[in-house]
Amino acid sequence: MGVDVTKLASGLTVITDTMPHLETAALGVWTGVGGRDEKADEHGISHLLEHMAFKGTTNRNAREIVEHIEAVGGDLNAATSTETTAYYARVLKADVPLALDVLSDILTNPSFATEELEREKNVIAQEIGAAQDTPDDVVFEHLSELCYPDQPLGRTLLGTPQTLAGIDRNGLHSYLATHYHGPEMVVAAAGAVDHKQVVAEAEKRFAGFAATPSPKPTPAMFGKGGSRVIHRDLEQAHLTLALEGVPQKDLSLFSLQVFTNILGGGMSSRLFQEVREKRGLCYSIYTFHAPYSDTGFFGLYTGTDPSDAPEMMEVIIDEISNAAETLTEAEIARAKAQMKAGLLMALESCSARAEQMARHILVHGRPLTVEELVARIDDVSVETARNAARALLSRSRPAVVALGNGRGLDKAVSFAEGLSRPKARALLH
Repeated sequence: MGVDVTKLASGLTVITDTMPHLETAALGVWTGVGGRDEKADEHGISHLLEHMAFKGTTNRNAREIVEHIEAVGGDLNAATSTETTAYYARVLKADVPLALDVLSDILTNPSFATEELEREKNVIAQEIGAAQDTPDDVVFEHLSELCYPDQPLGRTLLGTPQTLAGIDRNGLHSYLATHYHGPEMVVAAAGAVDHKQVVAEAEKRFAGFAATPSPKPTPAMFGKGGSRVIHRDLEQAHLTLALEGVPQKDLSLFSLQVFTNILGGGMSSRLFQEVREKRGLCYSIYTFHAPYSDTGFFGLYTGTDPSDAPEMMEVIIDEISNAAETLTEAEIARAKAQMKAGLLMALESCSARAEQMARHILVHGRPLTVEELVARIDDVSVETARNAARALLSRSRPAVVALGNGRGLDKAVSFAEGLSRPKARALLH
């Protein structure tokens, strides 16, 4: 593999990883803008802009955009997240210039036709409705609001029918011009690619983006925690819990990730073994940690019978508290092996590799080597993982949300106070 990086005059970064054994290439444009960059009256515009990218340009109509890629056997897609938006394609090596042409066209020459815009707003309204019919989407929506009240991070990426109704083509053009600037954009390609060719195509096709940095979002503030119970007539009770995690560049990030994996990262995790295998209280239970540029989000999800919800939450709180003090060498080794395997397996996928490189540029300003990442994983010890867990428990009050039916939900969320700040702080001394 050979990683090459070039920064263009516009500030846009081109990064490639040539994999000579492949006949295909994955490539795309990643931008450092997402849901948290939206003002209140722009709620949902990042996701809407991503949808509209495929609805026509001044050179191609919506059908031609997809037909030009699919005619050569490729595929085209996009994704919006809290801090990034990506537009990407997978093609045969001979069609890399075509893919870059299409990707640049949808970003530099969007038509935002009024008829297409209104149609796509209706499509997203259906998406919002589908999310409201999905219990785990609903419960996490409430959890985000509780963790980041009155902030973009606490809002859904989809927006609401009301905010979408207020967005017109002028608003889309303005948002694109304000936030899609060269310094916050990355063209990443992996697989059967030639770096010089990709640079030449990018210089020609993306030169029009502003070379000045785009506005930075308002710093995030994790809320005061607390609980919320949403009563719905459901078969299961859906329980979530969150704590303030750490940002992407925090030195304890990998230690916290190891703790998260040990706690609820797989079938061998403590929560899965105790709650599902030993007690049979649930079908699914897991924990995760989502790091952002200036904050982090540690979350837990599980579903159970409403009558079992109090016991479930009590067990969860005990397991989290105990794990912070009783992590073992064997557990650390297993979690580190899983992380390294996941890292190395991703290198075998050109799509995963292109995304990884783009995110490294957006977060760190440079690609991190495999050796660096493996070394950071290897540096995690029992002591650093326990310290990361203790810091997690002391950093914020827990936010807990329960969705479902029955009086047991109120009792279940009350057990979350077992992760209260005073108790967690005591663990630090």
